[in-house]
Amino acid sequence: QGDRESQASFPLPLDASKKSQEVPAEDFDIDMDAPETEKAAVAIQSQFRKFQTKKKTDDKS
Repeated sequence: QGDRESQASFPLPLDASKKSQEVPAEDFDIDMDAPETEKAAVAIQSQFRKFQTKKKTDDKS
């Protein structure tokens, strides 16, 4: 039992976490001038702002 507990507490190597977060610009093709893209961005930003507001409210209470 002691061996399993000590193995579970080791953090991931730094290289493993960095690789999963890197996204080269070539991997997506989005037309930034399209009206649909702007609508989607506004919707995402709106939801994120609501999330941030709720998060702040929950932290204070």
